[in-house]
Amino acid sequence: MSHLLPPACPVCRAPDPAPFGLFDGLGYWRCDHCQARGLNPAHYPDTATERAEYDKHQNDIHDPGYRAFLDRLAAPLRTRLTPTARGLDYGCGPGPALAHMLREAGHDMATYDPFYAADATVLDAQYDFITCTETAEHFHAPADEFDRLGAMLRPGGWLALMTTFQTEDARFATWHYRMDPTHVVFYRAATLTHIAASRGWSCETPRKDVALMQVPGP
Repeated sequence: MSHLLPPACPVCRAPDPAPFGLFDGLGYWRCDHCQARGLNPAHYPDTATERAEYDKHQNDIHDPGYRAFLDRLAAPLRTRLTPTARGLDYGCGPGPALAHMLREAGHDMATYDPFYAADATVLDAQYDFITCTETAEHFHAPADEFDRLGAMLRPGGWLALMTTFQTEDARFATWHYRMDPTHVVFYRAATLTHIAASRGWSCETPRKDVALMQVPGP
């Protein structure tokens, strides 16, 4: 399976990621520089497969349980924002609940999703913060995506990310998060710290599976 490995880590661009294993007939790589794990690009799902999987999601803006889940990111983020901060919910999905919650808190919000809110003009604007919840694990080119997100942030801006952190390699084979066919890259807390540090950003993890990255201020 080594011939299917990416030539460089898709997350940090370090050369020659190592084979990680074969699980359910799919090959995975690991990066010893940023600690990411991921699916070999030859096995990435096509667009139709992705859309079919996303269409199964039931993300109700008014569901208290779903709002509580998203508030794990929203609550610590809100304490770091000014009342007039403008944000982008990147990868908002079919029901942009987080954008709705942040509008309720008084913030002007834009939304983007390649399947459900594909107005790319919002990507030409600048924002005080960008939220990215349960999205980064779908990135086929993570390093490019993080570069894009950073370029959209104003000085001192925040990138707020939530994804289930990968921990023990021994549990990877049976890990439910890996079994979603649209999840192709998996991050540890150390991975996100590496992503931030390599770009000159700060990074903190105020809660499990939540990272708040800040670009340098003015």
